[in-house]
Amino acid sequence: MDFQLTADQRALKDGTRELLAGRFGRDRLRAAVDEPALDRALWRELAEAGFFALRLPESDGGVGLGLPEAVLVFEEAGRALLPGPLAACQLLAGAVDGVATGERIVALADATAAPAAGTTAGPAAPVLWEHPADCDALILLGGVQGADPVRQGRARGAYRSAAASVACAPFASVDPLTPLARVTDISDASPLALDVPRLRREAALLTAAQQLGSAARTVEMAVTYAREREQFGAPIGSFQAVKHLCAQMLVRAEIARSAVYAAAVTEGVLDAVGAKLLADTAAVRNARDCLQVQGGMGFTWEADVHLHLKRAWLRAECWGRAAEAEEALAEGLPA
Repeated sequence: MDFQLTADQRALKDGTRELLAGRFGRDRLRAAVDEPALDRALWRELAEAGFFALRLPESDGGVGLGLPEAVLVFEEAGRALLPGPLAACQLLAGAVDGVATGERIVALADATAAPAAGTTAGPAAPVLWEHPADCDALILLGGVQGADPVRQGRARGAYRSAAASVACAPFASVDPLTPLARVTDISDASPLALDVPRLRREAALLTAAQQLGSAARTVEMAVTYAREREQFGAPIGSFQAVKHLCAQMLVRAEIARSAVYAAAVTEGVLDAVGAKLLADTAAVRNARDCLQVQGGMGFTWEADVHLHLKRAWLRAECWGRAAEAEEALAEGLPA
């Protein structure tokens, strides 16, 4: 059995990296920090390249590929720190008109997630909406139709509401590229016939793929800096302590890569949970270690490592936090 990427998969990965490098390079990334509104032209270009219709059948205008290919594409998106509700638009491309072509942007929010640390506990925990000013609709998983969906209970279905029907309040985001708002009221929502457990599982896996891309990118950043920066007449990469940091970063990224790729093939619930846990750990710890390797430069606003760390922190709170993942994995162990 061959677990290596096929030639087509490598071409897809390389092509996605080339596209993002050309359309969302470092200059555009830094500009987006100051002005985080989504670039609709870029969104449509991504759609034209098949980013959102990747898994739709060719008979429906899609590319006809599978979850493993989607993971490869999202890994590259994470590497580039591409902002926006990417997972939502990929998962809902066949369910909401205009999403596959990039004409509409939709967000996906989970109303049944446990409250994050520091937020209100219990059923009043906030439902957070990413990029509210840029989205045309909000798809709520576990919400209910009517005012204040969070307080009215935990239905198991999916509900769609136009952006104009959702009242929200700004919510502080650690990631400057990802504006957030707290959903306070939904005046009109309609149920959607969606496989909610599958959506949650695949949203977690696609998020894990983005974390993997970020973890791999910070390895590259640390190694490049360690080769170029000199102290005492030698590159700092020749120092044992720096070597160990970079080696540990690489090990974390490769372990996470194996788990994410495997979960894309098996599509198992616990496999996705484990992949998300490992990818979150790799993204956060690698960004922190990269910051240490870069030293005083790494702590500056001009260095990109803080953007990777802040995005990793944010994604680690989405679609399954560490404590929830650990509990699920422990329960899944054979007696």
